[in-house]
Amino acid sequence: MKTHSLRSENQHLFLFEEITIEQLHKLYDTGEYTVEEVIRSFLERIEQYESTYNAFTFMNEQALTDAKTIDAKRMRGEKVGPLAGIPVVVKEAVDMVGFPSTFGWAPLSKHTGGIELLPQKDATIISRLKAADAIILGKTNIPAFSCAYHANTSWKGPTYNAVNRKLTPGGSSSGTATAVSGNFTVLGVAEETAGSIQVPAAAQGIVGIKPSFGLIPTTGVTPLAGSTRDVLGPHARTVRDAAIMLDVIAGYSPDDAKTISSTIPEKGYTSFLSSHALKGKRIGLYGPSWRETKMTAETEALYKKSISILQSLGAEVIEDPFHVKPLAPYMKTIDTMIGRESFFYDLNQYFKNLDPSLNMEKVFLKAGAIPWEGDQPLASFVRPLETDKAFENAERLPDLTRFKETKNELLRTITYIMAEQQLDAFVYPTMLEDVPTLDREDVATSTISEINISGLPLITIPAGFYSNGSPFNLAFFSTMWSEGDILGMAYAYEKAAGGRKASQLVKKE
Repeated sequence: MKTHSLRSENQHLFLFEEITIEQLHKLYDTGEYTVEEVIRSFLERIEQYESTYNAFTFMNEQALTDAKTIDAKRMRGEKVGPLAGIPVVVKEAVDMVGFPSTFGWAPLSKHTGGIELLPQKDATIISRLKAADAIILGKTNIPAFSCAYHANTSWKGPTYNAVNRKLTPGGSSSGTATAVSGNFTVLGVAEETAGSIQVPAAAQGIVGIKPSFGLIPTTGVTPLAGSTRDVLGPHARTVRDAAIMLDVIAGYSPDDAKTISSTIPEKGYTSFLSSHALKGKRIGLYGPSWRETKMTAETEALYKKSISILQSLGAEVIEDPFHVKPLAPYMKTIDTMIGRESFFYDLNQYFKNLDPSLNMEKVFLKAGAIPWEGDQPLASFVRPLETDKAFENAERLPDLTRFKETKNELLRTITYIMAEQQLDAFVYPTMLEDVPTLDREDVATSTISEINISGLPLITIPAGFYSNGSPFNLAFFSTMWSEGDILGMAYAYEKAAGGRKASQLVKKE
């Protein structure tokens, strides 16, 4: 039975809600649906609801043509990639040939009277997705310069949470999370400097992987702390889908020196997925020695329920394992956005990669605005830096000694605790309260500074809902390059507990 015949019976029916990669591939393999039919159905859903949620900055007008190409390859019996026919969306911060790179900032968007920057080559992650035969549907909305936990400052206007339009969508990967949670796509590319994968995933009840720093190439991605903190990662609705995507996008690239130490499993990340992966594992729990910020009573109740599920799956839990060497006092002494020192250097390198004839001075002179002056979006981010000196010396990587010392101290402490307490991983509530409303600037989380400075990997997964309907997510994290292990644990929990429900979309009144 084909999509068009069912739609004639019910115009609001969407056949592929919550569909997984494996389920779609089975439909393609059996011939029940073509890639073109599936992609057309996703595009129709986007057209129906985009005016309500504003998830996208640009749509890919070639998506159906790309879908027909995959169908033709299948018809000829040619080998196709691991994401063949799978719809994917890409965060606006990622360069893609044929699409302007706007930073989400009005002076860099011709739609709001600004200039237009057109990349001459795809970001490395885009090349890998295309090689895997993914169908890229479009680019997704972000706050200006990815500097907020919502997209309210975007030239495209705010993005809304697919779970509830009144809640923050999370940021800065706002549009990607909304597209995945709202079933506009199966997979999404997210990016993080300080929580921008974790927060939107938790705010919208989806899976997000913040990988080890250097695991995934970030060449061709607009930076905030490219040399120190920035990472790309998947947004998905299931752990398995996130793992499949990670297999495609992870690993060394000669275009990105940061990936030279990346360590990926020989049999891939999906080989770790087992319903028994938590059995015998020792899991550290959130406590005041990690952070003094307390959970709300409802968060604590949801967390306790999750802990009981971990225990039922054979895990042993350890309360407040950092009590032997508290981390909380140290975190009070540091700049939680340390690493931004490389901003001017990273931004200048980004512009050169975008177009060798460009640099910061040329771009912002032509744009007629400087993003860190006055009330512009980077004012508070850049303010602690010696702006004039850093700008003038943007051709050279600045001294990162303080950042490296802080990072090493965090890694030493976490590694020590894991060894002393014989831990395999930590499992915390991603947020310490229910999801805030769209007008709130702050989000109470459990791991952002520690994880982003240290470079450790984390996966956040749906684990229930608050009484007001906002999602509750759990965060699993462990040592560098341990993505496979934490994916396995998260998968075991997901299989036993579920925790995600399809977002019920509404039409704008």
